[in-house]
Amino acid sequence: MSNSTLNITISDSDIYYISAINFANKLISQYGMGFIWFIGNLGSILMCIVFTQPIYRNSPCAMFFLAASISQFFTYNFALFTRMLSFAFAVLTLNYNLWYCKVRFYLFYIFVALPRYYIILASIDRYFASSHHVLRRQRSSSKVAFRLIFGNVIFWCIIYIQIIVFYDIESGTCTYRAGSYGMFFSIYITIDSGILPLLLMLVFGSLTVANIRGSKMRINGDAGLRRRMSKKDIQLHRMLANQIVLFIILNMPNPIYLIYSSFTVNMSKSALQNAAETLISNMTYMLIYFGFSLAFTNFMFSSDIFRREFIQLLRTKVFRQTSTAIRNGA
Repeated sequence: MSNSTLNITISDSDIYYISAINFANKLISQYGMGFIWFIGNLGSILMCIVFTQPIYRNSPCAMFFLAASISQFFTYNFALFTRMLSFAFAVLTLNYNLWYCKVRFYLFYIFVALPRYYIILASIDRYFASSHHVLRRQRSSSKVAFRLIFGNVIFWCIIYIQIIVFYDIESGTCTYRAGSYGMFFSIYITIDSGILPLLLMLVFGSLTVANIRGSKMRINGDAGLRRRMSKKDIQLHRMLANQIVLFIILNMPNPIYLIYSSFTVNMSKSALQNAAETLISNMTYMLIYFGFSLAFTNFMFSSDIFRREFIQLLRTKVFRQTSTAIRNGA
C-alpha cells in the first residue's frame, strides 16, 4: 500500500493502530460501561429507597438528592445504554433513522443535565440553609425545592429543543449541523456541561464552607443556631461536598476535550487521529457516568445516618427482622 497520498491511502502501521484503538474502545465500552450501568442502576434504586424514608422526607437537600437519583436512573438506562449499544456492540440505528437520531440526542442531553443541575441546586440550598440570615434560610424549604425540581425538568426540555431542529445525519453519523451552528453548539455544550457546573459548584460550595465556619465561631452563644445545625444537616453538607469533589475530578476531562474539539472541528484529520479522538471522547463521557454511579458509595461513606437507614432497610425488608430485634442487636 502506498504511503505517498495523504488522507487517501493509509499505511499498514496506521491500519494496525486504528484497529487496536477501535478494539480497545470496544472492550472498554463493553466492560467499563457495562459495570457502570450495573452499579449505577443498583445505586440509584437504593438511593431512591433511602431518601424516601421519614428522616429525609422534609429535607430540601435530600429532595434534590432523590430527584438526582431518579434522573440518574434514566441516564443509565437511556443515555448510557444507547451509548453502550453504539460503541460496544455496533448498533448504529441512530445513524440511519433521522427521528431516532434527533430524539435520542434530545433525551440524552436532558437526562445528563438533570442530575448535574440537581446537585448544583442542592449546593445552593446548603448555602441558604447554612446562612445566619433568617431570610436566606427561609429559601431553604421543601416547597421551594419541589418547585425547583419540576422547574429544572421544564427548563432543560425547552433549552434542548434546538437538538430536534439542528441535529442531522451527515456522512452516516448523527451529529449537529456543520458551520456556524456547529461552532456555537460546541462552545455552548462546553460551557453548559463543563465550565458552568464546575464554577457554580465551586462558588456555592465555598460559600457554604464559609457559612459553616462562621457558624462554628458563633455556636457557643447561639442556642438557636445549635439546634439548626443538626447532625443530619452537617452530614448532608458532607455528602454534598464529597459529591462536588467527585464531580469536579471526573467531569474535568470532558470540557477540556470539548474545548479542544470546538477549536479543531474544521481541521482536516487523519483516520488514526479520528480513531484516537473517538476513544478519548468516549472515555471522558464514561468518567461522567462513573461519577454518577459513585453517588451511593459516597453517601454510604459520608453519612452514618444514611448508612444506618440503609442497613435498617436491609434488615427489615430483606432479612425480615422486626424493629424490636434490631433494637436488641439481633
